[in-house]
Amino acid sequence: MREQDVISRVALMHHYNDLADKSFLLVGDDDLLSIALALTGLPLRITVLDIDERLGEYIGKVSKEYKLEIEYRRYDVSNPLPKDLVGEFDVFSSEPLETVSGLKAFLSRGIACLKENGIGYVGLSTAEASRKKWMIVEKMLLQMNCMITDVIKDFSKYGTLYETVNYEMFTTRLEFPVGKNPGIPWYKSSLFRFEVMGKPNPLVKPDERLSIEYIDWEEDLTNPFLYKKQKEYKNKSKLKIIE
Repeated sequence: MREQDVISRVALMHHYNDLADKSFLLVGDDDLLSIALALTGLPLRITVLDIDERLGEYIGKVSKEYKLEIEYRRYDVSNPLPKDLVGEFDVFSSEPLETVSGLKAFLSRGIACLKENGIGYVGLSTAEASRKKWMIVEKMLLQMNCMITDVIKDFSKYGTLYETVNYEMFTTRLEFPVGKNPGIPWYKSSLFRFEVMGKPNPLVKPDERLSIEYIDWEEDLTNPFLYKKQKEYKNKSKLKIIE
């Protein structure tokens, strides 16, 4: 995520009075929102759950250098939640994995850690999620006693190069020449803000394990290697509407 979009999320949280004196849980923090939040000096507590220990090491290094109080815990969302985190936070934020099982896991884990009437911020794209999947997310949130207050279209934008993988390689499947991107961030994420109406009701209970699919072979448009295997895997991940 671009730096200005990380700061914009912090500013929006402040606008809604979701920042000062609040306890934050971040499920995944590749965008380093935890650092931006901590630099304001306004939250009471910031806890990051992420499977990548390298990220935890970096957050720890920055926290030490700038005297920030960010707690990092290595955590895989397919595993049960630590009991001491359940029901302990005012605000949850995440850029979740956008398979149906991934969305269910990230949302359930975050919402399970919210107090009554807690607040959530979640990003959802159209590059990895169809309108049908958006509807699934909305149904999930309703089932978990959450009400969507805002959906801000294309709130966050991302660069198109990630490490050594060029995410624009998929244009080679087209039958006409495509030039190099001049710097336009085509990958965008819309921001959902929601409120828990009373007590949270996560679809996946805190002590449950679950299996997660990490790639949606049918809908994900961002991974160029999917096109090479599209025929083989097109039926691997069938989208089902939650009844």
